[in-house]
Amino acid sequence: MTAAKSPQQAVASSTLCSIHGSLLTLATLTLISFTYISLKSLHSPFHDPSINSSPPPQVISRVENFVEEEDSPFSDIYHSPEIFRLNYREMEKNFKVYIYPDGDPNTFYQTPRKVTGKYASEGYFFQNIRESRFRTNDPDQAHLFFIPISCHKMRGKGTSYENMTVIVQNYVESLISKYPYWNRTLGADHFFVTCHDVGVRATEGVPFLVKNSIRVVCSPSYDVGFIPHKDVALPQVLQPFALPAGGNDIENRTTLGFWAGHRNSKIRVILARVWENDTELDIMNNRINRAAGELLYQKRFYRTKFCICPGGSQVNSARIADSIHYGCVPVILSNYYDLPFNDILDWRKFSVVLKELDVYQLKQILKNIPDAEFVALHNNLVQVQKHFQWNSPPIRYDAFHMIMYELWLRHQVIKY
Repeated sequence: MTAAKSPQQAVASSTLCSIHGSLLTLATLTLISFTYISLKSLHSPFHDPSINSSPPPQVISRVENFVEEEDSPFSDIYHSPEIFRLNYREMEKNFKVYIYPDGDPNTFYQTPRKVTGKYASEGYFFQNIRESRFRTNDPDQAHLFFIPISCHKMRGKGTSYENMTVIVQNYVESLISKYPYWNRTLGADHFFVTCHDVGVRATEGVPFLVKNSIRVVCSPSYDVGFIPHKDVALPQVLQPFALPAGGNDIENRTTLGFWAGHRNSKIRVILARVWENDTELDIMNNRINRAAGELLYQKRFYRTKFCICPGGSQVNSARIADSIHYGCVPVILSNYYDLPFNDILDWRKFSVVLKELDVYQLKQILKNIPDAEFVALHNNLVQVQKHFQWNSPPIRYDAFHMIMYELWLRHQVIKY
């Protein structure tokens, strides 16, 4: 036996039917409208092949700027492949950066010192940001503000550390007094870029800049004030590379491990002292003399499985990007190093990350890595090569775009 409906149930049922009926009517009318418009458009002169159907210039520009290319499938070398793919596309469409126009390009501002050598990453960023779709001339449309002062250019002109600090402080204070944007967040939506360690030292003399703004630096060490969730690790890439990229050449890699370079840090001194006479590890006590042969250093990367990357005067080393480029699995031997793109890439999928104390067991650690694991590391390494390459103009997923993605992630937490 069916129970009688209460008045509340009857009203609810009647209301529900009314809503369903309204939605059905609305859907029918919408379908009829779209059909009518579509049929009408077939007879429209704009669909006559003899008539130019190009959209207005502003529409063309928008299409060119925001064309969506098909992405290749992302593997598990990324911590969250699908999230990265979706966020990256969102960044490409929407992210805008305003570059402060102040400062003479012939002195320390706006333009790079050069885009070659160990500090090419700084130069490329200064150049790429102006070539990219991310730049806006309207500060009200900007998500972040770039402070275009180059300590590398100061270094090139022989400026002392003390004077660098004064120049940086005066420049930033002039921007604060001239524009309203810094004071909205006390600089949280501002960033600067420096690869040379002199830039880190010079800017550290301006505490409010280091504390509040986003630092994009090549020496991201936890023990000298680098804040991972705020600052960004800039990969140190020595470009142009002397030889083509390596990879998919495992059969040629017969040397277990290789390192050669200046002994300008404690870990490098220990590495050379412990392993320089080993028969399986190719460890040099110094740099390879160029007189010994052309590009011998770079060619060693091609025939080595694991390239040792100890920190130098700072935690970072251009040798990491060299190893990646030449297809040699990097062995990170540096404490407190926030590796570039560490929150995007799973470094343990394409490198070997060790503590400095592991240097004494280095050979055994590398020999204990199974062949299948080495093959996987090598193959994954080839996949990330594009992320450690600078280009002009920049291209999707290269080093510039990865840095912009890191900045995009950080801007999301800034509210005003």
